[in-house]
Amino acid sequence: MTVLRSMLDTSTAEARAAREAMLAALAEIGAETAKAVAGGGEQAVARHHARGKMTARERIELLLDLDSPFLELAALAGYGSQFNVGGSVVAGIGVVSGVECLLVANDPTVKGGSSNPWSLRKTLRMHEIALANRLPLIALVESGGADLPTQKDVFIPGGAVFRDLTRLSAAGIPTVALVFGNSTAGGAYLPGMCDHVVMIEKRSKVFLAGPPLVKAATGEESDDESLGGAEMHARVSGLADHYAVDERDAIRIGRRIVARLNWEKSGNQPDRTIRPRHPGEELLDIVPPDLKTAFDPREIIARIVDDSDFDEVKPLYGTSLVTGWARLHGYPIGILANANGVLFSAEAQKAAQFIQLANRSRTPLLFLHNTTGYMVGREYEQGGIIKHGAMMINAVSNSRVPHISVLIGNSYGAGHYGMCGRAYDPRFVFSWPSARSAVMGAQQLADVTYLVSKASALSRGRPFDEDGAQVVRQMIEQQITAESMPLVLSGLVYDDGIIDPRDTRDVLGVALSAIHSAPIIGAESYGVFRM
Repeated sequence: MTVLRSMLDTSTAEARAAREAMLAALAEIGAETAKAVAGGGEQAVARHHARGKMTARERIELLLDLDSPFLELAALAGYGSQFNVGGSVVAGIGVVSGVECLLVANDPTVKGGSSNPWSLRKTLRMHEIALANRLPLIALVESGGADLPTQKDVFIPGGAVFRDLTRLSAAGIPTVALVFGNSTAGGAYLPGMCDHVVMIEKRSKVFLAGPPLVKAATGEESDDESLGGAEMHARVSGLADHYAVDERDAIRIGRRIVARLNWEKSGNQPDRTIRPRHPGEELLDIVPPDLKTAFDPREIIARIVDDSDFDEVKPLYGTSLVTGWARLHGYPIGILANANGVLFSAEAQKAAQFIQLANRSRTPLLFLHNTTGYMVGREYEQGGIIKHGAMMINAVSNSRVPHISVLIGNSYGAGHYGMCGRAYDPRFVFSWPSARSAVMGAQQLADVTYLVSKASALSRGRPFDEDGAQVVRQMIEQQITAESMPLVLSGLVYDDGIIDPRDTRDVLGVALSAIHSAPIIGAESYGVFRM
C-alpha cells in the first residue's frame, strides 16, 4: 500500500501551538483582505450603488455560473504601499458558461478605478496566467485611466497591457471586454484590442480624449455621447460588437459570448469524488511557530492528495527532499517537498532526476517549500554542492511541464530558486501564512552584516564601534524579518495569494484544472549538467 499513514497527534502542545499561531496569522491576513473587499469604503460603494451601478465583485458574481468557485488572485496587491490593498482591481479564475476564464475587473469605487503601479503589476500577472494556461480573458472595464500622480511608474510599462491582449488573441485565446463605464485615453485601446466588446447604453464612455481635452486641443465642441458613447460606437464607429441596455444585460451578453466560443479544455474536468483519508482541518496543526523546528511534509501531502495515496521516489536517498507521485482532484501530479529545510548534493541530484522524469511523463509538478537553501561549508563545497545545486536549478529552469509552488515555511537563498520560486515562471505561486522568504534568514543576514563590518574596520586599522554595530545588527534583523513576511511579498505580487492551509487542496484543484486548459508538454532538452 502507498497510502500515507499519519503520525500527527493533534492533542499535543506542539500541535496546539501550531494551530494558534496559524489562526493568529490568518486573522491578520483576513483583516487586510477585508480592506480589499471593501474597495473604496462604505461611502464610495453607496455613491456607486446610488448611480444604479454594481460593484466589481457584484459584477463578477453575476457573470459566474451559479455556485461555481472563484479563485481570487493577488487580492493583497499593494499592501504596505500608499494605495488601497487590492490595487483597485479584482481578479481571479472562475467558470462562465461552463468555461474556465480569467476575470479582471476594475474597482470603480477606488479613485474611479484608475490604474496605479500595483494595478498594473497585478493586471500584467493576470495576463501571464491567461497566456500560459490558455484561459479566455474577460475584462470588466470601468476606469478613469492612469493615476496621474504616478504616471511615470505606469505609462511606459503600461503599454504591455495592450501588447498582451493582442498576443492572447494571436495565440487563439479569446478576449472579451465588458465596458461598464469610462475607458478613456490610453484605456480606450483596451476594448479596441479585445476580440469581443460589449458597451452599455448611456453608461459606456470610450474615447481617446474627453470633451474638455478635445476643446483644448482642437477647439471642437462635443459631448460624451457623440464622442464615445455606446450608441455611437455601435452605430457609427463599429467599436462595439454588442449594445446592452444596462449592466445586467451586458453580463447576459458576456455569458452568451463565452457560450459561443466553442472552447474546449485540453485536459479532463476535476474529479472531486476521491478525498484524502485525513482531514484538511489538521493542516493548521503541522507547521511549528518556530520554523527552526522540522516538520514532515508527508503530513501535508497526506491531507491534500486523493486517497492520501503517494508513491514516494528515492525515499532512502537525499532524505531532506521528499519526491513522489500522486493525484489531486483526479489530476496526476509530481511533488517535491522539503523535509528538514537544507538541500545537500544528494537532494539536488534527486530533484534533477525527478524533474526529468516528470517531463518525460508530462506530469505537472508541485513544489512545497520549506528550505533554508543549499548546504554551506568546506566539506560540502569540496563535495560539489555548487554544481549539484546548479544541476537542480538547470532542471527547474528548463522544465516545460507546468509548475505550482506553495511556500509553506522557509524559502531562502538559492533554495528558493531550486524549488521554483517566482522568477522561474511557475504557473501559480501561493503562500501559507507561515511562509518566510528572503536571501537568507533574518538573524543570519544580520550576523553576516555585523561580521563583515567588523572585519572591514579591523583590516583598515580603524576602531570598531561594538555598541553601534549591535544597534545596526538589530535594526537589520527587524527589517529582514518584516520584509520576509508573506503579507509583504504578496503585496509586491511575488505570489498569487496567501491561502488558508485548509483550502490548499481546493486551491490547487482550481489551479490544476486551469493548467489543463492548455496541452501539457515536457522538456526535450536541458542546459549542460555539470556532473
